[in-house]
Amino acid sequence: MSEGSRHTEAQAGAPAPAGRRAVVVGGGLAGITAALALADAGLRVTLLEGRPRLGGLAFSFRRGELTVDNGQHVYLRCCTAYRWFLDRIEGAALAPLQHRLDVPVVDVAKPEGRRLGRLRRDPLPVPLHLGRSLAAYPHLSLAERAAVGRAALALKALDPTDPALDEKDFGGWLTAHGQSARAVEALWDLVGVATLNAVAGDASLGLAAMVFRTGLLSDPGAADIGWAHVPLGELHDRLARKALDSAGVRTEVRSRVTSVSSNENGTWSVQIPGETLHAEAVVLAVPQRETYDLLPDGALDAPERLLDIGTAPILNLHVVYDRKVLARPFFAALGTPVQWVFDRTDASGLGAGQYLALSQSAAQDDIDAPVADLRARYLPELERLIPGTRGAVVRDFFVTRERTATFAPTPGVGRLRPGARTKSPGLYLAGAWTATGWPATMESAVRSGVSAADAALSALGRPRPSRLFAFEEAA
Repeated sequence: MSEGSRHTEAQAGAPAPAGRRAVVVGGGLAGITAALALADAGLRVTLLEGRPRLGGLAFSFRRGELTVDNGQHVYLRCCTAYRWFLDRIEGAALAPLQHRLDVPVVDVAKPEGRRLGRLRRDPLPVPLHLGRSLAAYPHLSLAERAAVGRAALALKALDPTDPALDEKDFGGWLTAHGQSARAVEALWDLVGVATLNAVAGDASLGLAAMVFRTGLLSDPGAADIGWAHVPLGELHDRLARKALDSAGVRTEVRSRVTSVSSNENGTWSVQIPGETLHAEAVVLAVPQRETYDLLPDGALDAPERLLDIGTAPILNLHVVYDRKVLARPFFAALGTPVQWVFDRTDASGLGAGQYLALSQSAAQDDIDAPVADLRARYLPELERLIPGTRGAVVRDFFVTRERTATFAPTPGVGRLRPGARTKSPGLYLAGAWTATGWPATMESAVRSGVSAADAALSALGRPRPSRLFAFEEAA
């Protein structure tokens, strides 16, 4: 055990009485949330993470003078759980929301000067808040805009919790509701690929309905976009560790769990190299395959279903120019392989020039492509999209790949996603892939951690901490 860990454990006070110890396995957003929630309720909590840092798949690393996020992560105003998380770690000011939804959309197939459209909202009730933007959206014909409006109203009438919707694909539903291929590309996939990590034809109708109903059709401000203006590691590692320390959580990184087993007295044993920890509650907040490997016999009726939950990749391309080439903080693109482009200059600490990050979801075709091939393909696309890049010098080009970035939101995935409770008393599951009702987002991860903590506290007869679940009232 490190000196820092001994110090943290000492701060937690005297050993807690029986029934008040918990171990959380996994230091991503789900695990951090569960650990904070349990500690806030008075339990003595140990958080174990195999990596040398916290944050899971939303993290930062150093590359020369840059602090680089492994991928561009955003959230929406409707992500009330992640917003609660930011407040809990005192990081909300570092990841602000737009005052009002405004997404520049550039269609490279159109003549220069006529390429820019915008998706933005007015301060009007739903669905009028998007009416003016849709009516003026230049990337769709008048007939396509009218058809989109009709489909949106039909989508609003769906119940995302209906299991029958999970078995259908979103693309088929869009076709049946009069959506052209152009409407799918220029609107539905523009939003859906970034949030679901799948094109409409590969996505569960239930999950797609949840995304569009909640994000665009629930509240006028629901889709306002927020993102970290600092490296993700500042939020999900440094500030998260500070919050965990303050809550009295013992946090151990580079500590990979080798087994989880139940004891005859109703407690649990969690084995890491050189130590066995004992607890009344254990939360497994790790990916589905790792969860499968750690689950004791009988914890789930059909644990093999976890292995049937597919994964989907996200590719991020990072380009550093010798000068400023883009004036806006981000934009989405049409008519090009490029999906979303973000300015990461200030957040990365770059002193001169400009650093752009391209976020490419559902990147099955490119995820294993050599860097040289990606450079040859995407740099010319940026020149087509951003006039300022023409003549600029590329000082650096590199790639980050998350081959299993999210679970695949395919039709039928809903019946594979387990809830927080298992059949083994005292053992709970968390992770964005569990049954949160959301796709694999930071919001889903935080919600899963809350659900696991809530189940554990209920079983232990502990009341909810007053500041936990406040996001439910804001939802």
